Amino acid sequence: MAEGEGSTFLATKRYAVVTGANKGIGFELCRNLASKGITVVLTSRDETKGLEAASKLKDSGLSDLVVFHQLDVTDPYSIASLADFVKAKFGKLDILVNNAGIFGAILDPHAFAKATELAGYFPSEEHANKYEFATQTLELAEECLKTNYYGARRMVEAFIPLLQLSDSPRIVNVSSIMGLLKNIPNEWAKQELSDVESLTEDRVDEVLAKFLKDFKEGSLKAKGWPTYFSAYTLSKAAMNAYTRILAKKFPSFLVNSLGPGFVKTDITCNIGVLTAAEGAENVARLALLSNDGPSGLFFLRKEVSCF
Repeated sequence: MAEGEGSTFLATKRYAVVTGANKGIGFELCRNLASKGITVVLTSRDETKGLEAASKLKDSGLSDLVVFHQLDVTDPYSIASLADFVKAKFGKLDILVNNAGIFGAILDPHAFAKATELAGYFPSEEHANKYEFATQTLELAEECLKTNYYGARRMVEAFIPLLQLSDSPRIVNVSSIMGLLKNIPNEWAKQELSDVESLTEDRVDEVLAKFLKDFKEGSLKAKGWPTYFSAYTLSKAAMNAYTRILAKKFPSFLVNSLGPGFVKTDITCNIGVLTAAEGAENVARLALLSNDGPSGLFFLRKEVSCF
């Protein structure tokens, strides 16, 4: 429970949707929220894995509070189906957590583990060049942006009407420290994504389109784009920018993004310093903010960070 939450705030039944929730942070977040009495829709692209995950939580004593629904955030029809389901079953939505994400690169687990060991934390670009633990392709980059940023954006657009029916609407975008603007050398892109007064979805689109064009032409380094987990970095920077757009557009919502920390999940080959439950706790804190909580911010774990 966040500080300042009173009994009145908790009196109303609340409903949450968590994307990418069959494992890792998403799974533990469903457990965290359900244990606090919130009905959670656990979603997963893979129906079998999603049903298994929901069954695990139900077996642990949360049977009345966890519901499964299949979701592919890259498929508008799948998103619409989920929105229709939530509307019919609950009539509103209180918490949307955009957690589904991919790295946009193929990791060599052994090389990544070695580089992490030597770095003492998440390995740097220097380690990546030395150990060659990540392989990037245009196809993977496109899929990364489509999933991490556009998938989250489509989810928000689909659920805005249901969130507006809540007396405590929360949107939490699970981002990353890699999405910090300091990780993008391209000054034009950095300026576009940091100009909060002029930020629009169209401007974010322009940045991502230019990035993909330069990626396709093999000119990432020459044009000042990150060459280390390039698409992942851009997708998370875009998500952070979108968080600020939403906070401004919907002042009655609390919309924040965060880097939950270096968490041991499948996406990091189960290498990290935090457990999935610890990472989920950082996300839950923002999902459960009291009505006087902050909006339009980026957090690194529990602390407010610059963008």
